[in-house]
Amino acid sequence: MAVKKLEYKGNIFLINYDIINNTQEKTILFLHGWGSNKEIMKQAFSRKLKDFKHIYIDMPGFGRSLNDNILTTNDYKNIVNLFLETLNINKENISILGHSFGGKVATLLEPKNLILCSSAGILEPKPLFVKLKIMFSKILNLLGISKLSKYLRSKDVDKMSQNMYETFKNVVDEDFTDIFKKYNKNCLIFWGDQDKATTIESGKIINNLIKKSYFVSYQGNHFFFINNSDRICAIIEEKLD
Repeated sequence: MAVKKLEYKGNIFLINYDIINNTQEKTILFLHGWGSNKEIMKQAFSRKLKDFKHIYIDMPGFGRSLNDNILTTNDYKNIVNLFLETLNINKENISILGHSFGGKVATLLEPKNLILCSSAGILEPKPLFVKLKIMFSKILNLLGISKLSKYLRSKDVDKMSQNMYETFKNVVDEDFTDIFKKYNKNCLIFWGDQDKATTIESGKIINNLIKKSYFVSYQGNHFFFINNSDRICAIIEEKLD
């Protein structure tokens, strides 16, 4: 494990990362999802894709990359881009694999090859119980008892600081339809057919939005890639430069 110190908007970020197969020229960056960290990506992919240099990072606020700033998805993109620049890596010449929230960050970076695993970015209808939680939370805030609203928060922000909760609110309901549509490079899209966090219908929509995309689904939930990494990596090796 290594640490890279970055300054962004007057704030210092300490980014924890790992590099595997450092002598390889082809590079793939792995971006985890919200509430996760680089270790789950390493678990799935670190022993595979041996012709690629692997870069795994904990994005700010996750894993060992601490953060107490309110950020947007675009901020995450800028911070990751700064990180790559410190390693003298041109984001336009690498592949980036993003899971869930990491898929949105990866898309904004516009890499040479984009690999999406159950990416966020398509707005889906919220279940009734979620709508009710949001409504009750707003009522509690209006009544001046906002402290009680924390019990209605998503599990995705459980135990997070107030600023990370504000960050979550910034990123959770973004519509990336136009951003996906504008991406015109190579894209591989992988999905779990039983994913309830980002449903397979979202994957099919992204596939239709990105012209140069290839879509395949596997049995599994939002973390389907852990049990299907062999097949995912075989397609990456077959289809990417």
